[in-house]
Amino acid sequence: QVQLVESGGGLVQAGGSLRLSCAASGRTYSTYVMGWFRQAPGKEREFVVVINWSSGRTYVADSVKGRFTISRDNIKNTLYLQMNSLKPEDTAVYYCAAAISTELNPLMSGEADYWGQGTQVTVSS
Repeated sequence: QVQLVESGGGLVQAGGSLRLSCAASGRTYSTYVMGWFRQAPGKEREFVVVINWSSGRTYVADSVKGRFTISRDNIKNTLYLQMNSLKPEDTAVYYCAAAISTELNPLMSGEADYWGQGTQVTVSS
């Protein structure tokens, strides 16, 4: 089993920045993909960004491209999401997810093996 714990959410004004963290613990795998999703009230869960943990290859949703950056710390087993130029429409619960895979596509489609509990991000106008 893998446990994912997000942190770093909060309230920020439009144009501001936040950095989310996702600490992974438990069983380790040699190949996996991790990423971030978000779900706004009344809306379906939305893919944000993914990264292949070993290669560092990423894929970013158009809605956040140029504003959000994903990164990871192999030593700390922690995933990050740097969010800049935040907009009110970025308001959502942000979830960390992991898939035991070498390909990005399954996780991009929401096929995760593990999910975090989520952290709230609220952007005021």
